Amino acid sequence: MRPWFILAAVALARAGFGYQFQTVASLGPNLVPLFHLTYAEFGALIGCYMLLGVFIALPLGVLARWAGDRWTLGGGLALMVAGGCISAWGGGPAGIAAGRIIAGVGAVAMIVMQNKVIADWFTGPRFMLAISVSVAAYPVGVGLAQLILPPVVQAYGWRAGFLTDGAMLGVPLLVFLASFRPPPRTAPPPRGFAVPSLRECLLLVVSGLIWTAYTAGYSGYTSYVPSTMALRGEGLALTGLVMTIATWGNVPATMFGGGLAGRYGGFRIFLIGTLALVVGMAGTAWVDWPVLWSVVVGIVGSIHPGVIMAVGTLSVRQEHRAVGMGVFYSVYYAGGAVGPAICGWAADMYGGPDGGLLAGSAISALAIPVYLLHRRLAAHETMLARA
Repeated sequence: MRPWFILAAVALARAGFGYQFQTVASLGPNLVPLFHLTYAEFGALIGCYMLLGVFIALPLGVLARWAGDRWTLGGGLALMVAGGCISAWGGGPAGIAAGRIIAGVGAVAMIVMQNKVIADWFTGPRFMLAISVSVAAYPVGVGLAQLILPPVVQAYGWRAGFLTDGAMLGVPLLVFLASFRPPPRTAPPPRGFAVPSLRECLLLVVSGLIWTAYTAGYSGYTSYVPSTMALRGEGLALTGLVMTIATWGNVPATMFGGGLAGRYGGFRIFLIGTLALVVGMAGTAWVDWPVLWSVVVGIVGSIHPGVIMAVGTLSVRQEHRAVGMGVFYSVYYAGGAVGPAICGWAADMYGGPDGGLLAGSAISALAIPVYLLHRRLAAHETMLARA
């Protein structure tokens, strides 16, 4: 039972990550007019959560070989709790940004280690199931943020919204510390410095770019849909419905997509999901059918993230997986830091938040040629042949 408790802790942490990342986006209709933010500044406030990940993802992967999985992941969750409190105590955008940067450092540690922990405890068919559960937990947190934060802010103010981050991340911290043990079937990793081979690093960089394109596009949707719908005069109830479909619909879709990938091949599932995400985001910007497009984005466009994550995890040998995930997420964080700002700049140029949706759609489309490059580079690798 221990592996499943550990998976539960990791999934709850991933949901908390989604909630915390979405906090600023969900509060956008309040924060933008309150602090007189441009959409570029608003996007930068979202993206600063990812700012330091570019520089510390790889060092944290190396640190984990010395400090161990328990301390690295547990310490990361503690920083995420602290960052939410600091944002709440900040007096404006600068204080919010400081808290999000600190929380983002903790998120790096959590995210870099979660795939390694899952790969250490789950093998064979259970690995794809476990990785899909972890990936699918992120949009659960995003959806909870959109449901919880608007009424909390209306009742208690914007500071209370950031304080809810602590509750969302305190629970997985306690569950993880209570349940985690090193896997008994694997020898402890060497505590010296070791890195993947150059070929593995190349595969990790390319797979990281695939994940970056997917997540930057999807976060562009979740970041700019609330502001787009508010500008169109839509009520909180309809916005909540749209965000619920686009986020919680992701959960069964990702799980189902993992099963379909094992039967029909990862590339087919990836291609269907990516095209649906691109079309759904562009459609949201151009045609005012928000519920329909939320189904396209949140369900059809969400069948492939488990495939992308599996490709990244399996691009490196087990003994180098902690450092390898540091390489993978360094690329992801570089894109995650600039993606929201690019979408915000596009929104300013377009004259409204729907410009951010169009930019997110374009970024998502870049995942297809990058995935094809990865397939070409890894064509002879038996571990990646099915993906």
